[in-house]
Amino acid sequence: MKRISLSLVLLLIVFAAGESWAQTRKAGLNGAAFLKVGVGARQVGFGSATTATIGDAANMFWNPAGIGLTDDQLQVSFTYNSWIADITQNAAAVTYNLGDVGTVGLGVMTFGLSGIPADRDVYPGNPALQALQIDQQTSSSYDYMDLLFQASFARSVTEQLSLGVTFKFISEKIDDQTATAIAFDFGSVYSIGVMNWKVGARINNLGGDLKFYDYGAPIPLTFSIGTSISPYSDENNMLTLAVDAVKPQDGVQYFFTGAEFTFMNMISVRGGYKLNYSGVDDGGTSFREAIKTTIEGISLGAGFNTMVSGYGVRVDYSYTSMDILDAAHRVTLAFSMK
Repeated sequence: MKRISLSLVLLLIVFAAGESWAQTRKAGLNGAAFLKVGVGARQVGFGSATTATIGDAANMFWNPAGIGLTDDQLQVSFTYNSWIADITQNAAAVTYNLGDVGTVGLGVMTFGLSGIPADRDVYPGNPALQALQIDQQTSSSYDYMDLLFQASFARSVTEQLSLGVTFKFISEKIDDQTATAIAFDFGSVYSIGVMNWKVGARINNLGGDLKFYDYGAPIPLTFSIGTSISPYSDENNMLTLAVDAVKPQDGVQYFFTGAEFTFMNMISVRGGYKLNYSGVDDGGTSFREAIKTTIEGISLGAGFNTMVSGYGVRVDYSYTSMDILDAAHRVTLAFSMK
């Protein structure tokens, strides 16, 4: 009982510190916006209501406490996301169960686009102006690439409570300019013990600013609490419902909801929706009309899980509708070993 109380107190201290820091950080647009784009077809197809889910390697990109493995010794997952405006997202995660020590994980994500036409301000024939020019590149196009490396650790401090932490290295490169930052995620998942009912909490992207030239942009600090429950389950089938309350530092309060039905322990269908998210605008100003700040709509998904030569194999797909823009499609391939 003392271990539970101590763990909860430590977690509350971390959350309080993070909230206090968030209140003092500068307002304005976030840097590293790619960190807001969900990883994992299963998670996104579930409406991104992932705070209280466990046992999946891709959970390290959401709640580090959710990577805890009980049935598997090793998990590896790969995700491809065809995002808007021809941008692609690729992510890989691997987790390993160290028994009573806990579960460790490593992850990497890339997000970017190549061959963007460059409209450069150049001053040919005027050496004085050329010397003052910030952009010294001359190519007709440029690339941008966001990169994330992370290491996660989760441990069950009791039979009901799991805690996790993630260390992140974040990099953004645009043309020949690069900015980096360090950040941390903290999370917890508590199992109530009836109907697979769990509650969770997480802080994501607690860290420094990304600085290009003399301008520093805060990374997208986010707080979330959530719950998941399986009101129906038997040996082969299960219905799971989940809801997250998510508060980003630079946005209003969101509610992520999701549902998943798995039958024959093999095929899953999922759906989710983000309340107070789709179509939300910034209210506008006296000089301009309101601008929409979010474009995602409903998410749908499906998955297939089987055993091949003693290894678990899972394939998941998700579809996310977008306002005006093309829909996003994600595919995740995951392997597990007992």
